[in-house]
Amino acid sequence: MTGGTTHAGVNQLSPPLTIRPRAAYVHVPFCARRCGYCNFTLVAGRGDLIEQYLQAIEIELSALGQPREVDTLFFGGGTPTQLRGKHLDTLLDSVLAWHPLAPGGEFSVEANPADLDADMVRQLADRGATRISLGAQSFQEKKLRVLERDHTAEQIRRSVRWLRDASLTVSLDLIFGAPGEKARDWQADLQSALTLDPEHISTYGLTFERGAAFWGRLKRGEIAAAPEELERGMYAAAIDSLTAHGFEHYEVSNFARPGRRCRHNETYWSGDEYFAVGPGASRYVNGARETNHRSTTIYLKRVLGGKSPVAESEQLSSEDRARELLVFGLRRIAGVERQWFHCKSGFDLDTLAGETIAKHVALGTLEDNGHRIRLTSEGLFISDAIWPDLLIK
Repeated sequence: MTGGTTHAGVNQLSPPLTIRPRAAYVHVPFCARRCGYCNFTLVAGRGDLIEQYLQAIEIELSALGQPREVDTLFFGGGTPTQLRGKHLDTLLDSVLAWHPLAPGGEFSVEANPADLDADMVRQLADRGATRISLGAQSFQEKKLRVLERDHTAEQIRRSVRWLRDASLTVSLDLIFGAPGEKARDWQADLQSALTLDPEHISTYGLTFERGAAFWGRLKRGEIAAAPEELERGMYAAAIDSLTAHGFEHYEVSNFARPGRRCRHNETYWSGDEYFAVGPGASRYVNGARETNHRSTTIYLKRVLGGKSPVAESEQLSSEDRARELLVFGLRRIAGVERQWFHCKSGFDLDTLAGETIAKHVALGTLEDNGHRIRLTSEGLFISDAIWPDLLIK
């Protein structure tokens, strides 16, 4: 959304509270290879850029002026575990010097099962990591090959054993709806994941994003997307199976044991501000959204040349912030409570979006009990189609 003045007829009842960011994201763009479904900011097979990247991260962090303590820290990618030994230590030194983790804080690191070994796990644990988000995606060799992953099911299981030995929280990412996947294949993946007893599971339907190799292959007819009804059935199976085994379905794609939600991601869904560094990283500070250059080489050239890495920047109006807060909040299964929304945004929910809410209640995609609004079961399946309606003024 673009910034602007408050829309006529929408009354901001009181100014929202300003809270300094208590979360930070670090983007590590390195991967051994680019999977066919991926259009994230990354460079594959470019270990020669690691030293420059580490210098650039230190320079970008120094713009903070002073250390900023955070409650949550998240290393994402790319593949953070492509950094090893002294390179990983250098990154940890830089980030933790500028973003020290508060006592009891959450420090998450995304990891590829093919990268992890017992030494790296101990290194991360010794430096304060509390939680590892493991890019498992599947436990079936055929599906892993279709997804162009470079690990095996045994490497997933071995990684989890090492993480358990180091007392780290385990989160597993799983993909459903891969080309040629059957409902029974997805059930087998869910069962394999449950056998490992992780604290957190994220499930994502395979998407075909412009810029990813799968996009071109789909357009050429070389692969086919899963039928809509099959994908809906797989998502429903995940909800049924995981909640039956004691997981809380707390966000559209995320499930957690009680007390083990991803606190960092809840920062986004709660509309709170956050710091971010690295190529393609997006931050939200002082009501402004900024995104760094997605090209890793351009990012490095700019930062090392003494220039800003920012490619996009916008100062959100109070109404834009409120509408974003509504959409982010509705991703949570608990939905958006009216009083919370007013206190957080300064806007009355019904004045801001009452007609749109009523429309989706009539369509059966939202429910409204007068106290809060939330997605219905049907709304969960088509939530991406709801958000544009709520963002439009």
